[in-house]
Amino acid sequence: MGALALMMAASPGIAGAQIVIGQTAGFSGAVAAGVGETTDGAKLYIEMVNGRGGVHGQKIELVSMDDKFDPKLAAENAQKLVEDKNVLALFLTRGTPHNQAIVPILDKHGVPLIGPSTGAMVLHQPVLKHVFNVRATYQREAEKAVTHLASMGITRIGIVLADDSFGADGLAGAQKGLAAANLTPSVLEKFNRAKPDFSAITPKIVQANVQAVMMIASGQAVVDGLKAFRAAGSNAQIVTLSNNASGGFVKSLGENSRGVIVAQVFPYERSIAYPMVKEAQELAKAKSGGEVSPAMLEGFAAAKVLVEALRRAGPKPTREKIQLALEGMRKFDLGGLEVSYSPEDHTGLGFADLSIIGNDGKFKR
Repeated sequence: MGALALMMAASPGIAGAQIVIGQTAGFSGAVAAGVGETTDGAKLYIEMVNGRGGVHGQKIELVSMDDKFDPKLAAENAQKLVEDKNVLALFLTRGTPHNQAIVPILDKHGVPLIGPSTGAMVLHQPVLKHVFNVRATYQREAEKAVTHLASMGITRIGIVLADDSFGADGLAGAQKGLAAANLTPSVLEKFNRAKPDFSAITPKIVQANVQAVMMIASGQAVVDGLKAFRAAGSNAQIVTLSNNASGGFVKSLGENSRGVIVAQVFPYERSIAYPMVKEAQELAKAKSGGEVSPAMLEGFAAAKVLVEALRRAGPKPTREKIQLALEGMRKFDLGGLEVSYSPEDHTGLGFADLSIIGNDGKFKR
């Protein structure tokens, strides 16, 4: 697909859709599997709302553009969506440097961004006026993961990260976990996000005989790194963050998937004890008979926040009204999880957990 090709990610070609929401994300490239699943989760909820008449009688149309996971293209897409498509809000934009590139456009035009698909701390602190996070931070995930490894008696931990703002962010959380356990990384190596190459890193992982490797990277880079480590004889436990919590990521790992630990920022996708999970499961089953993945839950939760903000913004929503609606949202129940915002706090949820990929290729808690 061309970078500028429009993809109607929710209810294509809605006649007379009056609420237009924009999204730019890597529908092709390294994170395509996760982006697809996250957007599918959002579509489950948006299409249900549209099927019931929309919000205040107005249907929601999600206009999605493929930025190929390129920060420069993400900013260009966001500008087109804001200036040419006149979207009321941006939604589920993927990637840390990508969202950083979009923020100046939000500020210039007063456009709220709901549910950026990243746990970057730079989008939480200091508070960015127009960014409303839904999911927990990467730092919280990484710290929890390292703390878990240390509690299992694992002391030789390697950290391999993409050399960008996402990698640095995850590293900060991992280092908090290491410090709490009085540990230092046995290996700490960065690689070029655009052109991952593990040929120099792999021997260091083997020589240090690490017991676990935390990979702070996206999709295919983790797949390639793990493959290189295994080929060189390392049996280290692999740990990665929730940006890889998709069924597509598991498939791409192939025979190396079993036993990989993946952090999660939403409840177990098969736990109907959470009303939100049960609702998503029922909608997915009714639509295609399919199952819900962790990535889909992220999109589903973000869509619930979006719809509630539109509802509170009234029958004639504007960018400013949506902004005010979000800042006034207190203890909004997503279905077992509560989201609160204020002018001083746009963090959203703090939920973090760990899962492991089982023999059946599914995440287990």
